[in-house]
Amino acid sequence: MRLVIQRVSQASVTVAGEAVAAIDSGYLILVGVTHDDDGGKADWLARKVAGLRLFEDERGLTNLSLADVRGEVLAVSQFTLYADARKGRRPSFAAAARPEAAEPLFDRFVEMLRREGVPVQTGVFGAHMQVALVNDGPVTLILER
Repeated sequence: MRLVIQRVSQASVTVAGEAVAAIDSGYLILVGVTHDDDGGKADWLARKVAGLRLFEDERGLTNLSLADVRGEVLAVSQFTLYADARKGRRPSFAAAARPEAAEPLFDRFVEMLRREGVPVQTGVFGAHMQVALVNDGPVTLILER
């Protein structure tokens, strides 16, 4: 699994002109799933995200977690994180897991975050989404397991 984590002051997802999710301070997480991913990887990444300290304390150091700042997560599935554009002009998405394998792992990642006490909203799996965000910092990390 591959995550792109962006610290945001706000983020939202719109599908077909309808707002389906929105958060204020927290993380927008783009989630990609590949063929050899499993529940253990989803669980590990969720625990890692819940404990990350990416928010600044009173001294300006990144010492605070989502729980410390009462932050939220907006998780969005994104198979294009496994695109391979090394050859030609059109990316290959062969490394991305098929939806029937990816969706349960995405759902497990979200559920594990919730079990860790993190409020989570999601986009709509497989839908064409408009994702809006205000990257705070900017702070962006890539995690992979």
